[in-house]
Amino acid sequence: MSSTPDVSVVVAVYNTMPYLTECLNSLVGQSIGLDRLEIVAVDDGSTDDSGAELDRFAVRYPGTVKVIHQENSGGPAAPSNRALDVATGRYVYFVGSDDHLGQEALERMVACADEHGSDVVVGKMVGTNGRYVHQALYKKNDPDVTLTDSALPWTLANTKLFRRELVEQHKLRFPEHLPVGSDQPFTIEACVRAKKISVVADYTCYYAVKRGDAGNITYRADHLSRLRCTAEIMDVTAKLIAPGPERDAVLRRHFTWELSKLIQDDFPALDREVRREICAGIARLADDYLTESLRDALGVKRRARISLARAGAVDELCEAITWEKEHGAPPFVLEGGRAFARYPGFRDPRIGLADRCFEVLKETVVGRLVQGTDLLASGWEQDDEEIAYTASVRVPLLGDVGTAALRLVNGAMPETADKTGGRKLPAKHSPPPPVGTVTAEPLPDGTVLHARVPLERRPVKLGVRVYLDVAGSTYEIPVRGTGKPMPLTRRWSGDGAEPYRVAALVNDKGRVVVATAPLFPPKKTLGSRLRGTLDRRSKRDPRNKRKK
Repeated sequence: MSSTPDVSVVVAVYNTMPYLTECLNSLVGQSIGLDRLEIVAVDDGSTDDSGAELDRFAVRYPGTVKVIHQENSGGPAAPSNRALDVATGRYVYFVGSDDHLGQEALERMVACADEHGSDVVVGKMVGTNGRYVHQALYKKNDPDVTLTDSALPWTLANTKLFRRELVEQHKLRFPEHLPVGSDQPFTIEACVRAKKISVVADYTCYYAVKRGDAGNITYRADHLSRLRCTAEIMDVTAKLIAPGPERDAVLRRHFTWELSKLIQDDFPALDREVRREICAGIARLADDYLTESLRDALGVKRRARISLARAGAVDELCEAITWEKEHGAPPFVLEGGRAFARYPGFRDPRIGLADRCFEVLKETVVGRLVQGTDLLASGWEQDDEEIAYTASVRVPLLGDVGTAALRLVNGAMPETADKTGGRKLPAKHSPPPPVGTVTAEPLPDGTVLHARVPLERRPVKLGVRVYLDVAGSTYEIPVRGTGKPMPLTRRWSGDGAEPYRVAALVNDKGRVVVATAPLFPPKKTLGSRLRGTLDRRSKRDPRNKRKK
């Protein structure tokens, strides 16, 4: 091996067998080659076979694998710092001892850094075994990204390639007193100091593993520990970055993720004093760092919860979380083209929060509208000449809902609507023209649309959909029918008219469809059957395919 390896890989190890073996195999098998590689592994007082496994690799790969054993420090910061003190590579790369790398990861990242003069290179990272990893940064290779023009603030783990000269010049080390998130201050400062940050997105460099025993340290920390660590990370960020868009870009991540996770479904079950301390901690951070632009960039759910915590409205916050867990999102109050989520505390004079804390701004709320749309009843109204489909559908809207409508629509929803179960209509698209009548009945938990839609005598399948205007956008929501009673199929006849049948069905996506068809479909003549057979044979003829 040359005297100066290209890259030193730092591995902090504590009780990660059997994941450690796969991690080490992925390192010694790197395409960059053992002569360009140094592995510095620090056993932080493991009580399983991790230490012995490290020693086995050190014997097998002398000069490449260096092992240091020390007493347990309580977190990855101290062993990572110890490894940095002995690393000699031009670059340094950090890998979790329960994770592993793609075979070409180091070679590709070092090549990128050398080509572009990068101080930091972020290789594509994916989660395995159910581990979530934010993917927005990895849409394309990019030689030069910043904290403000990319999704870099959402990927602040230290699992990156750093130029070691940068690390030593600024004496970058991990804060050893932080049990959670100790890599973030290191990564944030490195990104602030770096002259250039690059992204390798066309190859999966890093596989982040969620351990089957939930032993990753992030999953073990309690609420108050996570609050204290997040507060320190945000304070460090504020010292490194002056107020403005760049600081907001980084801190938005912490309000959206770390702080919001403290006030999720498990919050109401915490000890009352712990709940009070969490709200007080969030209040301090919001007072210091939650600018108006940053507040408005948060989704209404997070903004409302953080606002309630900031106001010290612990009971209302618990009520909001519990209600949403049991009943779904609260209804929206529509007023003069604006929409507000009616969470507990909305316009409560005792709390005194501004309407803006509950307002739906630029976000897409289709999931909440789908969740709150409920079919209450459906049926038929019929006389000698006409049959109409009737439906009563509750929508999660209060107040000025005059534009809400129910329509029967020919044609499938676009594939993009399948994940959320509905869609925000593009600006150039308008709802189909009205047919029949729709009346609105206000209720305490929403508005019921009572619709009566006459049917035409033609074979067709029509989707039952509601159209709702919220905060300047129109949403198309298919009405769901799973588990709902559907009206019986009806025969539809008139004076001398061909008899039809009409049916309300639930399709394979759980959506209500109204179908009309002749009761006695016309039989095909011998000539039409023969033409159909010839057409099918023609389509199967490979010579015809070649002509196309």
